[in-house]
Amino acid sequence: MQKILLLSDTHGFIDNKILNYCREADEVWHAGDIGNIKVTDKIKEVSKLRAVFGNIDDHTIRTEFPLDSIFTIEKMKVWITHIGGYPNRYDQRIKDKLINNPPDIFISGHSHILKVQFDKKLDLVHLNPGAVGNYGIHTVKTMLRFEIYQKKIKNLEVIEIEKRI
Repeated sequence: MQKILLLSDTHGFIDNKILNYCREADEVWHAGDIGNIKVTDKIKEVSKLRAVFGNIDDHTIRTEFPLDSIFTIEKMKVWITHIGGYPNRYDQRIKDKLINNPPDIFISGHSHILKVQFDKKLDLVHLNPGAVGNYGIHTVKTMLRFEIYQKKIKNLEVIEIEKRI
């Protein structure tokens, strides 16, 4: 069993509230728009991190993290990217690859809109944790926490940190 904390769109912001959730996770997954390498450095101090770069991320972040992260954990194939779209509206860059070789879990950020959807056509779960930074259209900072065990997602919960300032 793996306890996962999924976040996105920090835009350079990290605080102790977020880090406390990171400490409780076996792995933290960041779906891009990190904003400052200090964010991921702090997360790595308290948990294992998997991250991708987003459209606002600079050369330093793009050198350390990939555009796409595709891996297997607990027998589930996971694909994380920043700009990926969502069921029936996937981004053109990844659409064919996604259709021809779908993961079990597809994760994207970018929209700042929290979404948990099942794609019946591709038989996958799409997750977007919303945004946990101080910049963007969202009004509440959100993350997702869940467990992966025996090829299933269990105990999925939305974490609302606070209203964005």
